[in-house]
Amino acid sequence: MAKFDPEAGHRRLTGILGWISLAGLVGFSVFQLYTAIFGVFTAQLQRSIHLAFALGLIFLLFPASKKRLKKKTRFQVAWYDGLLALIGVYVGMYWPLNFEELVFRVGRLTTLDLIVGLLAILLVLEATRRVVGLPITIITSIFLLYSYFGPYMPGFLQHRGLSIDRIIRSMYFTTEGILGTPLGVSATFIFLFLLFGAFLVKTGVGQYFNDLALVIAGKRVGGPAKVAIFSSALQGTISGSSVANVVTSGSFTIPMMKRLGYRKEFAGGVEAAASTGGQLMPPIMGAAAFLMVEFIGGGITYWEIAKAAAIPALLYFTGIWIMTHFEAKRIGLRGLTEEEMPDRKAVLVKIYLLFPIVAVIFFLMSGTSVTRAALYAILTAIIVGAINKETRMGIGDFIDALANGARTALGVAAATAAAGMIVGVVTLTGLGLKLANSLVSLSGENLLLTLFFTMIASLILGMGSPTTANYVITSTIAAPALIVLSVPELSAHMFVFYFGIVADITPPVALAAFAAAGVSGGEPLRTGVQSAKLAIAAFIIPYIFVLSPELMMIDTTWQSLLWVLFTSLTGMISIGAGMIGYWYRRTNVVERIAGVAAGVMLIYPEGFTDLIGLGLFIALLVLQFVVKGDDKKQVANA
Repeated sequence: MAKFDPEAGHRRLTGILGWISLAGLVGFSVFQLYTAIFGVFTAQLQRSIHLAFALGLIFLLFPASKKRLKKKTRFQVAWYDGLLALIGVYVGMYWPLNFEELVFRVGRLTTLDLIVGLLAILLVLEATRRVVGLPITIITSIFLLYSYFGPYMPGFLQHRGLSIDRIIRSMYFTTEGILGTPLGVSATFIFLFLLFGAFLVKTGVGQYFNDLALVIAGKRVGGPAKVAIFSSALQGTISGSSVANVVTSGSFTIPMMKRLGYRKEFAGGVEAAASTGGQLMPPIMGAAAFLMVEFIGGGITYWEIAKAAAIPALLYFTGIWIMTHFEAKRIGLRGLTEEEMPDRKAVLVKIYLLFPIVAVIFFLMSGTSVTRAALYAILTAIIVGAINKETRMGIGDFIDALANGARTALGVAAATAAAGMIVGVVTLTGLGLKLANSLVSLSGENLLLTLFFTMIASLILGMGSPTTANYVITSTIAAPALIVLSVPELSAHMFVFYFGIVADITPPVALAAFAAAGVSGGEPLRTGVQSAKLAIAAFIIPYIFVLSPELMMIDTTWQSLLWVLFTSLTGMISIGAGMIGYWYRRTNVVERIAGVAAGVMLIYPEGFTDLIGLGLFIALLVLQFVVKGDDKKQVANA
């Protein structure tokens, strides 16, 4: 996993350094729990202390180069990393130590202030490079350079330019840069839900997802592929990373798929597509849902966002499920045998392990604050784990959960701090509106063309970025183009969120697909193409919910909603048959094109297109039984 996910490539420290890093990680979690229970501090204090913990721990745990992890000195910390860790803590604590003075000076900075601010910018960039990777570090650096070299930019990109003093002041001594909204959400909501995920892992819920998926889908046609889809959707509720999801569930689903007869690239593609979809699945959605609440504003609640994401996520996974089913039928694959299945009774007896997931949904739906919902969910996980001796947590397990939760949060903290600088530059220079107007102008104010250009921008901006930073970047740069054309804010933000996430399985930079290829032994680029093909729904559905918000349960009735569900699911069957080239028999080119066309018309929630799509779907279904195909030859060739 460390090869494709920088967050996994951390040092395993021993001795005194091991104790120091453990104390720092546990202290980080304890600080977040304390403020969640007794109330958060002032924005600058809460966020800067969060940053101090993150910077200190990142420089201790993540070396400057992955090559150092391969050497015998992997358990040691270079002297300069120790120094950077201390400076990082000092820079983060500069606000708490000088809070009143900084507030009273109202932006009049001393030389020391400027030095600390410059160090904050440089340390955040380096920490982000180490724990998240180069893409977001390069993007952030380009934006900072753009803020300074504005007068030399061509055309609409030109602006007056900002002085070094102004850049430093804005980036660290206001809440419009490093200490902005993205880091604020990391320092409150996101951390607690990552901690919740760590406690779920300790109570055995992660493994239970795999066992439950086997019981539900294992014996069906092409069972292991369906197990991968089901378990990855569940894993996505506790994982904030597509790559981590791939490696966690794929380590056992991909070998099963290969053993049953799936090609390496198809097995990897199924896992990559399903694992990436976990970021689109409520309730947590890779923590981006909490950022969306803050970015959209206007009184929108978390529940409205989760509700809007439900049907698109259902269609996404339905599409993958259907295509793996047709692929299994096309090449004649079986399900798992009874001997390969786990004990159903033993698995179903432990169904109570899902209660923490149910609890967090219940608390969020009932109007409980996001912070309280996360706290209650963590408490529920501890109580549920205590029911069975195997999953009961001791003191050591509790400390491990606190440390693992904090370690997982380090990448998010670094990424959101860096993304905050991007947001700050966009705000200071007016770049967001300039880019939006240029996209609209380029498309001739045509909504479909603007959607297409915005999709391309989101795919490029999302490549190699973790979910939270991914959403911050795309919502700041790409979403305004849609809002200019009067697209509802929620639809615009969800559109760029979808394509930012799908970048993880879109060649040429398809990190989740490449990670899956590392597990399957398949060719990475072919695995990426296969995963993008399986996730075709993610390339269609965002257009539909922008053009017709009924798909997001916005301004619709239950009757309309049921009809939308029926036509959309039918549409996914038609698209799946068209993409795979098999339904009840092999389909020819004309039938495949007609199947995809019928599916798109059925997914689009409009009465006229629904009728045409349904008529075409029925005609194709009848043809499947009237016209016979040579399936035996097809299976032999496969």
